[in-house]
Amino acid sequence: MNDKTWRAARLSRLGSSIFAEVAEWKREAVLAGTDVIDLSIGSPDLPPSESVRRALGEAAQRADAYGYPGSRGSAAFLEQAAEWLAFRFGIRIDPGDELVSLMGSQDGLGHLALALCDPGDIALVPDPGYPVYMAGLALAGVEPHPMPLRAENGFLPDLDAIPEAVWKRAKFMLLNFPSNPVSAVAGLEFFAKAVEAAKRHGVLIVHDLAYSELAFDGYRPPSILQVDGAKETAVEFHSLSKSFNMAGCRIGFLAGNRTAVAALRELKANIDYGVFLPVQEAAVTALKEDMAGAGVKAASVYERRRDVFLEALAAEGWRVKRPKATMFVWAPLPPMRWEQDIPWDSRRISREMLSRSGVAVVPGDAFGAEGEGYVRIALVEREERLLEAAGRIGRFIRGE
Repeated sequence: MNDKTWRAARLSRLGSSIFAEVAEWKREAVLAGTDVIDLSIGSPDLPPSESVRRALGEAAQRADAYGYPGSRGSAAFLEQAAEWLAFRFGIRIDPGDELVSLMGSQDGLGHLALALCDPGDIALVPDPGYPVYMAGLALAGVEPHPMPLRAENGFLPDLDAIPEAVWKRAKFMLLNFPSNPVSAVAGLEFFAKAVEAAKRHGVLIVHDLAYSELAFDGYRPPSILQVDGAKETAVEFHSLSKSFNMAGCRIGFLAGNRTAVAALRELKANIDYGVFLPVQEAAVTALKEDMAGAGVKAASVYERRRDVFLEALAAEGWRVKRPKATMFVWAPLPPMRWEQDIPWDSRRISREMLSRSGVAVVPGDAFGAEGEGYVRIALVEREERLLEAAGRIGRFIRGE
């Protein structure tokens, strides 16, 4: 035997292993006979609308639907995506040069650094942040510079705190509002400041707007592309996974700066053949329904779940601020009433909560160092199960 290994060293830099760890915790709990209420992974538990399912099924029955679709995206899907952006945000996007279809936004987020950067470049990333941000940088050999997201700043990055030397080396800056995991939101004033800073330093802004349609209490998240001149220095990811309950379909798109869009399109032309055409036709139906005021209303479902769950949790002694958007609750660690002499960090609480109560959440440190002191809870169960989860968590907090 020689000493060669068939595992690339970069795999160890792809992100937190905590998700695999949580999966193992859940497996152990199920094997032990525990009824697990899984609030760890943000996978929608509801289907797309009947019309979307029908469009997908009918398209899949056509004999001509099974050729390579092409990585650019069908003209029908790209044109509909551009129409929806104009309808929803009032922005004009050229479907030919300023849009590319994706196998969900994660596809683009994972590959964008490969298309834009060279090894040794810097990217500015939120901490805490969605794990694929760091994974994409690791694959491309790009150095991350974390931007802390802290409660005292409304979980917005402090752009003025970024050193000038970092700005000079940075290729792009990742933003995500409404955000995963911290469920924070940002207004056009913040985006305008970010665009101004990016133009001044020659940095591309990459805005992940996957949760644009999961907002509550009448709030409507803006697009960074609404800022005057933003297309000169920004691109934005959109996804149909959460807003339209199409997570398994794997469909989304990137819009904005044509040079950056073209770079990702060129990379994808060499590594995939695009999204299954029936899925693109189903996505067209979903976007048209939304523009007509029909289709699924996922936001109202999650808003109700948020209210029911957090009211029940408060009654159990754990008060958490209500998020204005996303399917997640970013919760400071609860006030533990037992074993107070032992430090309760996010990982220990998450592990013990699952072991003792059967409720699975994700420790905040899975999303970056700034996530310590929090857990992320996904509202992906029916209301009665969320009420049961709150009761179990309350008993766990009290040490019962």
